[in-house]
Amino acid sequence: MLKTPAYAAPAPNAPLAPLTIERREPGPKDILIDVQYCGVCHSDIHQARDEWGGGIFPMVPGHEIVGRVAQVGAQVTKFKVGDLAGVGCMVDSCRACGPCGREHEQFCEKGMAGTYNGTEMDRKTPTYGGYSSRLVVTEHFALKVPENLELAAVAPLLCAGITTYSPLRQWNCKKGDKVAVVGLGGLGHMAVKLAVAMGADVTLLSTSPSKEADARRLGAQHFASTKDPSTFKKLAGQFDLIIDTVSAEHDYNAYLRLLREQGTMVIVGVPPAQPVHAFSLIQGNKRLVGSMIGGIAETQEMLDFCAKHNIVSDIELIPIQQINEAYERVVRSDVRYRFVIDMASLSKQ
Repeated sequence: MLKTPAYAAPAPNAPLAPLTIERREPGPKDILIDVQYCGVCHSDIHQARDEWGGGIFPMVPGHEIVGRVAQVGAQVTKFKVGDLAGVGCMVDSCRACGPCGREHEQFCEKGMAGTYNGTEMDRKTPTYGGYSSRLVVTEHFALKVPENLELAAVAPLLCAGITTYSPLRQWNCKKGDKVAVVGLGGLGHMAVKLAVAMGADVTLLSTSPSKEADARRLGAQHFASTKDPSTFKKLAGQFDLIIDTVSAEHDYNAYLRLLREQGTMVIVGVPPAQPVHAFSLIQGNKRLVGSMIGGIAETQEMLDFCAKHNIVSDIELIPIQQINEAYERVVRSDVRYRFVIDMASLSKQ
């Protein structure tokens, strides 16, 4: 076993602190990654605080991981030592069921192996995430990271990037489409960048008028305040696609009225249960759908798209020793737009 320095939540709601964990020795189809950067996702906080239940402690969070390959197994063909590699929200699946065969490993019928707060496919061995110095993963679940992008700012693409790229691709976002993005946070700022790169005419909808300048800097052609009731009248029936990234309570019915006929509203945020009136969908044959992350192939497609269009996340780089403060700032929405941990700081305990 490989003794590996990490930061972990020892128990629900306990501050994260240093911990040495054990990684398996790389097998014939595994790669060993020296982790250089790991993004901080709001879901890290939910799980470290056991707000979703079922937490496995001690817990090493982190599923936005990038670094260099330090070792490859004898049967590895996808990577060589020295390559950049990334790992997102999952590290394995059964690879035999229907969804896995359709390259939708995230929907594995046996349950995919989460990068942390889960188990390997043996359902016994706990998985530990990227708040650590190294990671061992089967090559199928590692992504090839483009060399032309700022590596630290690539890390959030492995979650926030694919979470917003996948619905844009699934609903065929293209040049000339009118797309609204609801909320300008870690997910929303990526949705704006990606939709603009796809050629869409993008409107940012936000409760915070102060975010207009940032929305336009990111590429949005339009901005509207959802605190202004007239916004919902002026924009009624305007959009082909709405990407809703907000996890706070809000009225889905009001936003559905902004869709044109046969338009689609995609939910990627996780608010409390929201009532949806049947006529909000029936009038105009509108669609309200959800979207999670993408499979491995689609995540690689997203990284290649970002490399072509020079897209990365807007980040604030922090040492691991500031992680507990960073969690509090994320809860206060006091980050533009994603914290990323410089994992070199782990050696400076």
